[in-house]
Formats: sequence, C-alpha cells, structure tokens
Amino acid sequence: METKSTSLIVHLSGIDDPRIDRTKQHSLLDILVIAICAVIAGADDWVEIEMFGRAKEAWLRTILELPNGIPSHDTFGRVFGRIDPGQFQASFMSWVEAIQERQTGQVVAIDGKELRGSKDGSLGKGAIAMVSAWATNSQLVLGQQKVYEKSNEITAIPVLLELLELEGCIVTIDAIGCQTEIVEQITKQNADYVLSLKENQGRLYEDVELAFKDALQNGWQGIQHDYHQTEDHAHGRNEIRQCWTISGDDYIRHLRGAANWRNLHTVAMIVSEREEGATKTVKTRYFISSLENNAEKVLWAKRTHWGIENGLHWCLDIAFNEDHCRVRKDHGAENLAVLRHMAINLLKQEKSAKVGIKAKRRKAAWDDSYLIKVLSLQ
Repeated sequence: METKSTSLIVHLSGIDDPRIDRTKQHSLLDILVIAICAVIAGADDWVEIEMFGRAKEAWLRTILELPNGIPSHDTFGRVFGRIDPGQFQASFMSWVEAIQERQTGQVVAIDGKELRGSKDGSLGKGAIAMVSAWATNSQLVLGQQKVYEKSNEITAIPVLLELLELEGCIVTIDAIGCQTEIVEQITKQNADYVLSLKENQGRLYEDVELAFKDALQNGWQGIQHDYHQTEDHAHGRNEIRQCWTISGDDYIRHLRGAANWRNLHTVAMIVSEREEGATKTVKTRYFISSLENNAEKVLWAKRTHWGIENGLHWCLDIAFNEDHCRVRKDHGAENLAVLRHMAINLLKQEKSAKVGIKAKRRKAAWDDSYLIKVLSLQ
C-alpha cells in the first residue's frame, strides 16, 4: 500500500498497542483500519463493525494481511476500550494538520456535545461530553477533548485550544467559554476571539448593555462605532440581523472588568429579528472581541460559528446516529467518537459525490472503489 504523509493510516500506525503479546491474534493496524472503513460505510458500533469486516473480508485482504481473519466484536470493543484516548486523538490531530490547508482569518468554532447513549444509569455513570473544534471554511474537525466527570467545558476548552494551530484564526465560543483564562490561551496562540457575553459576567455585561442603550439613545455622539445588517428570506421565513460595534481604548477601559480581558478591543450587540408566518421573535445578544471595529466581520464570525451545529453536530446525530450509540465501556465511547470525527473529515474531503454525508456512507458501503477514494488511497 502506498503511504503518504497525508494518509490517515500512516498516522494511525504510530499508536501503541495496549495488549500483551500472547493475546494478539490480529494486528492493531488491521483493527484500526477495519474500524475506520466500517464507520465510513455506516457501522455505528462494534457489532456492526465486525459485520462489515466479515461481509468485506475478501476486499479487505487486498489492503490488509488479516492472518487470522476478521476480529470479533468483543475484540474491537476490548481494544478500543484500552487504547489511550489521548494518543488516539493526537494521531487524529497530526493527520488533520497534514491535510488541512492553513487559512488566515478562518473561524474556528468551539462547542461541546453530549454523547447521550454513553450514559449508564445502572453504574451511576453520566453521559460523556466532547468539546470539538470545527474549521468552518475547510469543514474539518480539528480536534476534540473529553469533558471529564465532575468537570465542565470550561476546563476542557483550554486543553483543546493548546493542541491546535490557531495563529491568524478567529476563535468563537458560546457563553460558557467567556472566561479570562480561555481568552488568555487564545491570544497567547496569536489568534483573535469573538465570545458571547452573558449575565454571569456581572458588571461587564451590565456596562456593555448600558453602553449600547445610551449610544442608541444619543445618536452615537462621540462614540467610535460601526454597523452592519444582513437579511435572509427563504421558505416563508424572514430574518434580519443587525450588528453594532463599539471600539476605542478610551471607551473600552471604562467598562468595569474590561482590563481583565486580554486584547479586548471591541464590544458588539447583535439584534436578530425573525418572522415566520404570524410569529415574530427578537433576540439581543452581546459579545466581546479582540477584533478591531468591524461590525461586518463580527457578525460574519458569529453567523459562521453556527456551522459547527449543522456541519458537525447535526451530522453526527442524523448521519451517524451518535445519540443512539450504546458503547460505554472503558475508553470505548471516547475513541469511537474520534472514529466518527475521522470518518466525517474523510467524507467531507471527498468531493466527487455531490450528495450528503449519509448518502456518502451508503455509497462507501456499496462501492469498494469509492471507499478507497474516501480513504485517500488513490
């Protein structure tokens, strides 16, 4: 098999085998390759991965040795339950770094998602949550970090950020990520940020809210500001988004608590008006940012952030049935989540089939030559 620096299989080959020698009937690389092929082709758990392997054994022998045939589902479960998830994620991220074309100014959206099926009430085990980084332009999962029990996304986000190449990017996070330590990490890596500001930020939120109310009432006199508006009209739904930004060091430093936020240059207010039939909703949100005074750019960054919901989370729920997966033992759920991220990246990079991810998975199951193409082996 020809190996290239951008080959996922090459990056997987460096993972340490957690088994002792006398128990090894199948090579670790064979197990990993069968699993990623199966997940691409529609398998959602260890039983289905074994079924895929047995159905495709003749084809798999053209790319793998398989001296003892196809591993059982118990073998897949045991091996993935014991593989070091940190090392598995590191191999994934080194591969992403190899295939991704760096894009200055790209929005990197950070958001968490709960793996609902990983909850085991009988053992008192809560559902695993994973925080993911999503490159909105290149449509790639850049990395992920498990949120450990008795913790939350606030502790997981800085760990994930530290692993990423963020220079020149714009990092967007919802309100849970609006923490001074997270801002410190982003700016330390020479990236910009646009973060949602909520009431739990106390006086800073109150001052930003009051600043925009006063500015609007006084016609923006003496205030360095910018404005941008977008409109969407589709399927009987009309949506208008207006963004105002306020900048200027003399103004920002008078906001209580502003000095605690590194590189805080701009505060923003986005008002979204949505009409659908007879129903009209208006939502006002506030943000802090290291970007200069550019309302269009701030609005674009926040709208782009939601690409992680449609491009990743929705895809995991609908195309990969993630919430219904009952894999729970040891590191199995976490490592299977990484397998799904690998599959999404490979499927999104394959551009010849002009269909959605779910249809691509079916095509990969039916067409061996297409699966080879998805794997980037030709």
